[in-house]
Amino acid sequence: MILIRLKRALVQLETVVASGSLLLLLLLMLIQIIARNVFETGFPLLDVISRHLVLFVIFFGAGLVTEQGQHIRIDVLASLLSPQHRKMLARPLLGLCALLCAAMAWYAGLFWLGEWQYAPSNERWAAVMAAVIPVGFTVLTLHFLLMALLRSELQSDQNAESATVQDKAEST
Repeated sequence: MILIRLKRALVQLETVVASGSLLLLLLLMLIQIIARNVFETGFPLLDVISRHLVLFVIFFGAGLVTEQGQHIRIDVLASLLSPQHRKMLARPLLGLCALLCAAMAWYAGLFWLGEWQYAPSNERWAAVMAAVIPVGFTVLTLHFLLMALLRSELQSDQNAESATVQDKAEST
């Protein structure tokens, strides 16, 4: 199925980008530390690049943990619902999450366009790196949509199991 292949390709791309960004971030920070402590100088651009690399790690890592169902859930009421009700609400809630992430991607994209438009020519490279924010929200939107379309039953079953484990832990 096309959606399954899209999901696999998305996960592979995110894995490469997140791990590559983390590796590059560690390398650049090591260079910066050595430059400051040994040579008593530093590279000012490395700080800007590092800040953007942190965003790459955060957004693409968030996509990966969302895909695995390990993302932070704010579902206080889920423990009060029966497993059947959780299963019924899985798709609408995942759709709502996708809609919220899409709205964030849209407004982040508008903000980025303004930043790009008014950035001086010598700072355009930083504006290009800042595009990670709308792209990251778009990736999260895709993940929530794919979860709603492909795995809503699996996710609700996992939620039911985790709620059961929490209930058992609270009773002991």
